[in-house]
Parts: sequence; C-alpha cells; structure tokens
Amino acid sequence: MLDEKAVSELITQITQRMDMLVTDTSVPKNVRSAITEARTKLNDSAEADYIVRVSSAIYSIDAISNDINLPPQARTAIWNILSMLESIKTS
Repeated sequence: MLDEKAVSELITQITQRMDMLVTDTSVPKNVRSAITEARTKLNDSAEADYIVRVSSAIYSIDAISNDINLPPQARTAIWNILSMLESIKTS
C-alpha cells in the first residue's frame, strides 16, 4: 500500500515522463493532446481523490496507446506510464 507521499512522488515522475512525450515532435499531435489532457486530469487539484484523477488519466491515455502512428519508443513510454498509473490505482 502506497502512502500519500509515495503517491505524490510517483505522480511527479509520471508527469515528468508525460512532459517528455508532449515535447517530442515525433509523437503525433493527437497523442500529445491526449497526454496533455491526461496530465491536466492527473494534476487537477480540484479533484480531491487521487484514485479518480489516476483513473481519468488512464482512460485518456489508454485510448491512444494503440495508435498506429505512434513511434515505438513513444508506445513503450506510454505503456510504462500506464503501468505506473495502474500501480497507484491498485495500491
């Protein structure tokens, strides 16, 4: 079970990985938009429960994780982000 500090640190790491994908010009624009949306949902301070924020982010990213135009390195990074988000959700 992750405590609040560990969850916060993990969310910070996830956000940093999302930022790298958003600035990568080899990633299609629709994918970058979905990642930006997921990052916004994940860091939304108005939503108190982190489980809801994580679930919203997973939903946004999962929709684009199998985009046919994704470069292989971006697909791997997205799967890693999804895995990290799932680890928060299941803890």
